[in-house]
Amino acid sequence: MSKEYKGKTLSEILRMEQARNFLGKGMREDGRELTQYRPIDIKIGTIEKAFGSATVYLGDTIVVTGVNFEIGTPFTDSPDSAILLVEGEILPTASFEAEAGPPDEYEIEMSRVVDRSLRESGIIDFKKYVIVPGEAVLKIFVDFNILNDDGNIIDAAVIGAVAALATAEMPDLDYIRENLENVNNNNIKEVPRKPFQIEEVPIANTIAMYGDKMFVDPTASEEEVADALITYTHLSTGEICSIQLLKGSLSYEDVFKALDLAYEKSVEIRNILRERGIISG
Repeated sequence: MSKEYKGKTLSEILRMEQARNFLGKGMREDGRELTQYRPIDIKIGTIEKAFGSATVYLGDTIVVTGVNFEIGTPFTDSPDSAILLVEGEILPTASFEAEAGPPDEYEIEMSRVVDRSLRESGIIDFKKYVIVPGEAVLKIFVDFNILNDDGNIIDAAVIGAVAALATAEMPDLDYIRENLENVNNNNIKEVPRKPFQIEEVPIANTIAMYGDKMFVDPTASEEEVADALITYTHLSTGEICSIQLLKGSLSYEDVFKALDLAYEKSVEIRNILRERGIISG
């Protein structure tokens, strides 16, 4: 048995072979064009106890994102900056390969790519969320869980993180400053809230290659057979804030061809967020 089939179910092997057969002909197993995303649905406020949340349905891939806030001590090298913590997990029920326990290499890489997409984009102005310089700042948690993995998790996770942050309500920092002795992380959810403000809207787009065919939004089986996977994150200005090669390699020409395609798709997804009233402008 080929190494790439090790640990795969018969159904997964058949889907991989089907994906390989279709892509070789310049087609997709689900009938999409090479440059077409699966349907995207975004639901807001899906986690009742979170300060902000969103569930993203990208085809059969389902990602749930929650935003929470705590009071924390700033890092010594950045006493006047809030803290961002991003962590993702693929639930054991999400795919045949997912397992319970500590995050594996893929989950760690996935979390880092989403973290970098948010952090490097400037979506959060960390200076705004200082409570007492050098003593207390806001800790911002962005946690996402993969409920069903049918590929392209990173794109879906970034959409979910943006949607959850853009619609989150944060504890009123003025109230916390005035009542610092009485407010702690045990009662922070009782503090009056105000809308959380985002400064930018990063959009991640993962581009896949199979032979000389380049395509967007790969399914799980398409990711398995792809020769290369690369994720670009664009700002609303069209600038790039992060790039991550997830698999394989690309030629110099293909790097820029993929970059152009990623930018085109980032505009489409940002427009979806606007149309749903999640972001403005």
